[in-house]
Amino acid sequence: MSKICIACGMPMEKKEDFAMGDMSKDYCKYCAREDGSMKSYEECVDGMTGFLVQSQGFDEGVAREMAKKNLAKLPAWKDRIS
Repeated sequence: MSKICIACGMPMEKKEDFAMGDMSKDYCKYCAREDGSMKSYEECVDGMTGFLVQSQGFDEGVAREMAKKNLAKLPAWKDRIS
């Protein structure tokens, strides 16, 4: 079973990739809070920004703009005006 996280776009292929290991969820472990609920848009922007800075070495401002552009394309945020 392979899904794409509706909040960040991460491929979810294994049970461990899903929020709380629940394969019926539409979002990944990185977009879930400790209680299993989906993080807010702002929390996801912060998380993706940090990921881009750490993994790609981007400047934080550039990474934040990239994160917002990427998230704007995803189902969880389609109605959000950035």
